[in-house]
Amino acid sequence: MIIFDAHFHIIDFDFPIKENQGYMPPSYVVEDYQTEVKDLNVRGGAIVSGSFQGFDQGYLLKALEQLGPTYCGVTQVPSTITDEEIIELNNKGVKALRFNIKRGGSEDISKLDYFARRVYDLVGWHSELYIDAKNLPEMVSTIEKLPDISIDHLGLSEEGLPHVLKLVDQGVRVKATGFGRVELHVKNALQQIYDTNPDALMFGTDLPSTRAKRRFERADIELIQSIFDEKATDKILYTNAQNWYFNE
Repeated sequence: MIIFDAHFHIIDFDFPIKENQGYMPPSYVVEDYQTEVKDLNVRGGAIVSGSFQGFDQGYLLKALEQLGPTYCGVTQVPSTITDEEIIELNNKGVKALRFNIKRGGSEDISKLDYFARRVYDLVGWHSELYIDAKNLPEMVSTIEKLPDISIDHLGLSEEGLPHVLKLVDQGVRVKATGFGRVELHVKNALQQIYDTNPDALMFGTDLPSTRAKRRFERADIELIQSIFDEKATDKILYTNAQNWYFNE
C-alpha cells in the first residue's frame, strides 16, 4: 500500500495565523506531520491552505521546500493576484486554488467562475471547494461548466450526497477525507461515489483534523480497504490524486 495524502494542513506560527469563527488552530509543522504518518507509506501529498491562514503563502512555500517535489500546494489567493504571481507560485509547487465556502478566509465564491477559469487557463490549476454539498444546487450551473473541480470531505452531509453524485457523474472529483467531521454514512458515500466514477475519490488524512469531532486514525484507511478490492483501493489511496495533482 502506498498513499498520496490529498488533503492535510501545515500550521506554522512563524507565519500569519488568524482566528476564524472563534477558532485558533494548533501548531502543526512539517516535522509533526512526518512523525504522524511515518508508518503509512505516504509518497506525496497536497498541503491545503486553511481558513485561518488567509492569503499567506509563506508557510506553504516553506513547507513545500521541506517536503520536496512529490508534494504540492492548494492555496488561497485573492482574484487581484497578478498572472506573474500565479506563475511564480506554480513554479514553486502550487497546483490548485481553494474556495473555502464553509469557513471563509479565501476569495469569495462569487469569483468562482472567473477565477477558476483564469488559473486553469494560465497554469492548469484545478479549483477545490470546501462546501456543505446541500448548498450545491445554487451553484451547480456554474460548476458544471468549469474545468477541473474537486469537493472536500465527501461534501460533508447526507443531504448533499445526491448533488455530489450528479457532479461526480460529470467529472468532478471528491476528497475521501475528514471522516471524523462529516454528517453522512461514510461507507455508503464512498461506494456510491466510486460506482459513479472510479477516478473521482482521492484519499487524504485531513491532519491535524482541525475542528473535527474525531481526529484521523488508521481505521479510516482500513475502512477503504474493507470496502474495495486492491485495484480500487490503490486508485483511491494513491493513483487518482497523483494523476489529478500532477497531470499524469
